[in-house]
Amino acid sequence: MEKTIDISKLTSEELAVLLEEKRKQEHEQEMKRREAYESIRAEVVQKIEHNVRSVTCDVQALFDFVVNETQAFKEVMSEYGKLRSSDQLSFTLKESNFKVEVKVNKVKKFDERADIAAARLIEFLQAWIKKSDKGADDPMYQLGMTLLERNRYGDLDYKSISKLYDLEQKFNKQEYSDIMQLFKESNITEGTAVNFYFYERTELGVWRRIEPSFNRL
Repeated sequence: MEKTIDISKLTSEELAVLLEEKRKQEHEQEMKRREAYESIRAEVVQKIEHNVRSVTCDVQALFDFVVNETQAFKEVMSEYGKLRSSDQLSFTLKESNFKVEVKVNKVKKFDERADIAAARLIEFLQAWIKKSDKGADDPMYQLGMTLLERNRYGDLDYKSISKLYDLEQKFNKQEYSDIMQLFKESNITEGTAVNFYFYERTELGVWRRIEPSFNRL
């Protein structure tokens, strides 16, 4: 049974000691709650990370598998004259209630000068937020960094970089304008983007796309 203390009978020195002990107890309890919280958080994040990395490897393996299989079958299609022309890039494979579409599109790309421009832009944006009251929360900074994100092949996205051009007047800085000019000069090459689409035929005979994407579930 907890002993009751009559604080009215304590001296000021004894009361100060009691208050200090109480503060220490509360601090220890707060530290224990924080440690418990951080431990639970770490466990949750680690579990998610483990599964995300595992699934990411599986998705990469699936991508490689689909690329190899469709490319190999394209050669078979060519031998059997199932392609409209020797340079046909896009085609469709269908069997029963499942269909695979391989779509290849011409895309605008950048040469090595874009890497220099991207590095300069990052430095520019980092210097920009030092002068901003919002710091890294500055929407201009966040937008610029987002548009610099690369795709799974490590390439800059042409449409995203094009949106950076629209910010030139808002930044109104010669350094930013010079960086945009460098991006424009580097946009001289053309590449191809290969996309795969999967479909299943429903009971109503309608083709419905199957999207193996976490955010599409």
